[in-house]
Amino acid sequence: MNPNQMGGVPCIRGLRVPVATVVNMIAEGMAPGEVIAELPPLELEDVTAALRFAADTVSDREIPLQPTA
Repeated sequence: MNPNQMGGVPCIRGLRVPVATVVNMIAEGMAPGEVIAELPPLELEDVTAALRFAADTVSDREIPLQPTA
């Protein structure tokens, strides 16, 4: 994350490709190879790193559980 690049959102390898863009493309059903074809500076490892970053970010959050009735 660089506060002077892309408004400080997490990007891949200092490129101007936000992690969220890659994760959303995968969530919409694109295969990693399709993401790479759409965003040529990316490599397979970048797609994997974006997914890992998203998973780590979510897992680091504390999710409150609601009591069952």
